[in-house]
Amino acid sequence: MNCKLFPAVVVAMLFGPSAALANAPETAPAATGMDAAARFVALALACVHQEYPNKIAHNMNADSDVQPPRLLTPAFFGCYDWHSAVHGHWLMARAVRRWPAASFAPAARAALGRSLTADRVAAEVQYLQTAGRASFERPYGLAWLLALAAELRQWDDPDARQWAANLEPLELAVSTRLAQWLPKLRYPVRSGEHSQTAFALGLIWDWTHVRDQPKMRQLVAERAREFYHADRKCPLSYEPSGEDFLSPCLAEADLMRRVLAAPEYARWLSAFLPQVPRGMKPWLDPAIVTDREDPKLAHLDGLNLSRAWMLAGIAAGLPPRDARVAALRRSSEFHASVALPWVTGEHYSGGHWLGTFALYLVTMPP
Repeated sequence: MNCKLFPAVVVAMLFGPSAALANAPETAPAATGMDAAARFVALALACVHQEYPNKIAHNMNADSDVQPPRLLTPAFFGCYDWHSAVHGHWLMARAVRRWPAASFAPAARAALGRSLTADRVAAEVQYLQTAGRASFERPYGLAWLLALAAELRQWDDPDARQWAANLEPLELAVSTRLAQWLPKLRYPVRSGEHSQTAFALGLIWDWTHVRDQPKMRQLVAERAREFYHADRKCPLSYEPSGEDFLSPCLAEADLMRRVLAAPEYARWLSAFLPQVPRGMKPWLDPAIVTDREDPKLAHLDGLNLSRAWMLAGIAAGLPPRDARVAALRRSSEFHASVALPWVTGEHYSGGHWLGTFALYLVTMPP
């Protein structure tokens, strides 16, 4: 996918006026390459070791559990919440792996080395396995932890190999917990926020290929088919809900393109999203964000970013000559052009996490 930003005038010509662009910055920053990565890495560096403000999801068993975040989860205590700290580290690892000579690389390496020590990870394992925390960060944060582990394992670098080895006890604890939970999950969670099943299953699926975990991959495939294979006519017109950062319909389709072969996937998508047009017809307006200082309303910037990569993923899952590919790619690029200029860090409500979504988008496979 070409994620280079469309000039606003070109977007208007292609798609017509859009309220989503009404308040966009007049000059959009570059969205691809090392310069963009530097912007996103700066957001992670600014928060991975910033302890406050902090929103902890913390089950307490005794007075002794009243502790600051840096003592409760010493590897991932910054970026407002645990899952954002985890994927902030993923952001830095992905960026330095892709651009090892970039100016941001030394600072990002130092931050990764500070967090991913054996002692700090051991404390994370202890925290996760303490009684009463069976649902901690499940599934979103746990899936991102596996994504971080996968990123480190793919990085041919001595420091990365050491960090991956240090992280392995937590990686194994997380994968074990997910493997125990998924067979018991009777129904999928179709929300547009952290509890959503489809997005997490996609990250877990990708990890199984890096880690070579065929049993977990089979489990994910079985769960995906049971949860979603019979779905028809997803009500995409009902989206977004007011605080979504993930599309329930598109995330499901992005998961199923991993699980199904292209011909079967094309048939499944016809039944699941019959509204996807053939050809270059404009389709699917981006979400409108009314207040970026509000941490929940700012979720919609993330929705536009995740829609962009999910639309591109759906297109990649279809046979190359499928007539829907052009519309899917065009809509992906449109969402990217609307969303990427807002990944600025002006407001901590978005700055502590949107950089991850932006880097995921601009570094995803073509």
